Amino acid sequence: MTAPSASTPLAESLAAVRQRLADALSVAGRPTTGARLLAVSKTKPAARIREAWHLGQREFGENYAQEALAKQVELADLDDIVWHFIGPLQSNKTREVAEHFAWVHSVDREKIARRLNDQRPEGLPPLDVCLQVNISAEASKSGASLTELPALAEAVLAMPRLRLRGLMAIPAPGEDIHAQREPFTRLREALEALQGRFPEAPLDTLSMGMTHDLEAAVLEGATLVRVGTAIFGERTARE
Repeated sequence: MTAPSASTPLAESLAAVRQRLADALSVAGRPTTGARLLAVSKTKPAARIREAWHLGQREFGENYAQEALAKQVELADLDDIVWHFIGPLQSNKTREVAEHFAWVHSVDREKIARRLNDQRPEGLPPLDVCLQVNISAEASKSGASLTELPALAEAVLAMPRLRLRGLMAIPAPGEDIHAQREPFTRLREALEALQGRFPEAPLDTLSMGMTHDLEAAVLEGATLVRVGTAIFGERTARE
């Protein structure tokens, strides 16, 4: 596939999201390198990912292991793609994720972490992981509670094939930027508490913020923003 024109819909939407991120970092008084864009490509075909790659995007987030593995095969020639698993993770999918992803954002209990550690191939670097926090205490959401976090972090830090990088959350929607910032503040404070408790750990990542609340997340210190709809558009009926 030849490189896409700068005037394609995907090129325009990706440029717009990059500008939003740059503007948000500027407003927050943070460096332009302070947060990275993770393009959430779940349900989107490999051809769209390839197009985004030609436009300079390298990090992609997937929610479904089987779907992602098929795309990885199709895109195997793009050897600098960094694959992030960001969806709920069940025990029967941990091996596929441990073997084929660089990052997992959705570790919410020790059992899942233990399986990822034990199934991570020795020939690969340690798997970068974030602990998912149910920051809004929603019954329908996955994630550890804030009170469970220190013990879970301590357990993961003892696993040699995992590298604990930080925290991830998907807060309940807020009506305005002030409401959106509140749960992100709590997540940032939780990471700061872990950094104080485990000063030798590489705890440098806040995976938070999506299409609708990117700016609020950046104001509260997001280092990875997960954006799908604003880049790839709404899901079609076929998807």
